[in-house]
Amino acid sequence: MTSLLAIALAAPWVIVPIVTAVRARHSRSLDEESALAPADGPLVSIVVPARNEARNIARCVRSALAAKYPRLEVIAVDDHSADETGEILRRLASDDARLRVVVPPPLPIGWFGKQWACTAGAEASAGEIIGFFDADTEQAPDLVARAVNAMRSRRADLLTVVGSQELGSFWERMIQPQIFCIMLTRYGGTETVNESRHASDKIANGQCTFVQRQAYQDTGGHGAVRDKVAEDLAMAQLYFRAGRRSFLVLGLMQLSTRMYTSLRELVAGWGKNLFAGGRDSVPFGAFGRLIYPVLLVVPALGGLAPPILLALSIGGVFGHGVLVWSAIVTGANLIWWLSVYAWLGLSPVYGLLHPLGSAMVLYIAVRSIVRGNRVRWKEREYIAG
Repeated sequence: MTSLLAIALAAPWVIVPIVTAVRARHSRSLDEESALAPADGPLVSIVVPARNEARNIARCVRSALAAKYPRLEVIAVDDHSADETGEILRRLASDDARLRVVVPPPLPIGWFGKQWACTAGAEASAGEIIGFFDADTEQAPDLVARAVNAMRSRRADLLTVVGSQELGSFWERMIQPQIFCIMLTRYGGTETVNESRHASDKIANGQCTFVQRQAYQDTGGHGAVRDKVAEDLAMAQLYFRAGRRSFLVLGLMQLSTRMYTSLRELVAGWGKNLFAGGRDSVPFGAFGRLIYPVLLVVPALGGLAPPILLALSIGGVFGHGVLVWSAIVTGANLIWWLSVYAWLGLSPVYGLLHPLGSAMVLYIAVRSIVRGNRVRWKEREYIAG
């Protein structure tokens, strides 16, 4: 390999981060909307599905009840939890009449638990707008008002909010930024998603999604995506195909989530989503789905292989061309990850250790591919559709 060829082959590692950063800037935020609830604002029903969420549920529900929005009800769905989730919810409900606790019937065959719980919560609600919040989220008091104003200004049937991610442990800080950067590279900023005319480019954040009740009912609710592990993505695509108006918006100051707290949770959580859920977002139809396993491992390999080849080239295993290529690519990756962690306000040490994060993402991706459409989550086994 000549030096010129090595430089040419390294170009994607230099160009892709630049393009990703540019596309990420093409985004809009809830900060653009008024934080004041409209005087004639509709009743908003917040639905929180929860199964074995004793660690998170009080924080989530209390923040929902603290919303500065006058016409509000909160419905927490205790999906047959085996921990103290139900007890905590009942205690909270005794202190605030706006909170109701619902226990759904046993999970039917063919349904994922979250979709079943969301359906039960929606059926028990009365709001013209329904907001679905994951139990591991915390909402700022102005979230609901800004979301309602955004839905009105955009005449939205569905509005989904991307918040900030809380990164507490070492492995969260190693793995979460890598996976979210992969998603950012794939989808771009909010307006890139909103302006796309292809269903495969549509995505939603199931951690926080608001829907107009009529549109939700007309499109089949969560029952229409009952067997999808990434129900949020499937719902966004469903609304688009049905001609409904759906929008993705940033809410970094209005919503925060701590998805997973340990390596075990990270492996299990992303392992259920990356393949069985991600394949629904692949363009090029059947061909895209066929090559998706390869596409899934490429980003992690792109972060892991260059420093390995650089070390081997320095040791004399490979020639000058590989040395030049691996040095350029490793340097480009390092600059990118140092920039990412600087933006996150975290130590540059995590940027220096980015190959370790890539190795773990590769492991999670391969594990997800091997499992295929078989999903295990919250002590339940599913077959993803």
